[in-house]
Amino acid sequence: MLFINTRPLDRARNLTHSLMAHGYDVIDLPLLVLKARVFDQELHTLYQQLLSTQMIVVVSPTAVDIGMEYLKRAGLTIQHIAHVQWLAVGKTTALHLAEQGISAHVPDVETSEGMLSLPIFKSIANLKKIAFWRGEGGRQFMMQQCLQNNVEVLNFVLYERECPVESQAKVPDILLKIKQSCVPCWVCISSEASWKNWLKLFENQQYIVEHCHYLVLGERLYNVLINDKDKLKYNFDVIQIQDLNPQTILHIMGLAQRQI
Repeated sequence: MLFINTRPLDRARNLTHSLMAHGYDVIDLPLLVLKARVFDQELHTLYQQLLSTQMIVVVSPTAVDIGMEYLKRAGLTIQHIAHVQWLAVGKTTALHLAEQGISAHVPDVETSEGMLSLPIFKSIANLKKIAFWRGEGGRQFMMQQCLQNNVEVLNFVLYERECPVESQAKVPDILLKIKQSCVPCWVCISSEASWKNWLKLFENQQYIVEHCHYLVLGERLYNVLINDKDKLKYNFDVIQIQDLNPQTILHIMGLAQRQI
């Protein structure tokens, strides 16, 4: 059975190896590549405001790496912001922070909704300022929720996200494999940006989009796919998952296949 892993290659490896060990034919098709933005005066000014910031949300290991490098360029150290509470979107991001000597709060569900449900948001009295270390287009929902609660948002856009050229080159081969498959293939979608790039790659290929079962991370992304399904008048199955652990994914796919 065919599985298309759309995670960035450095984060896809564990899932890909686990699925292949269980007999799946896996294609790595990363739908996002991350490129650091230039450290400019705007970022320098934002970093100085961390001295009065209560919380930093870090959305990915890439955000940790670039964020820490640019912290030094701004003339600051971890000690300068020792008062800050750190939130990490996912355990891998938290591990990257731990390598820097930083302990971070991590949600059970690696989504904006999961982050907002963390007890730390309720325990900080008079939360006034929060920083987001993120990529272009990421965590818009969470930032909007903070703004609606009158919390000042420092928007650190540290990197840009685009669909890799190498993945675009794989489209003809994937088209052929999906068309040759007698059963729907599985596709892992972990962000709205990835989903939009998937639709763009297979634009005007309704059969391909419909001949897939989609495993999507979190409730909000699930609703995005359901809304697009209705809007596009497509017919495909969407299953919500709460994490990207290989055992979780294998278990859910096993249950779904027994119901077919």
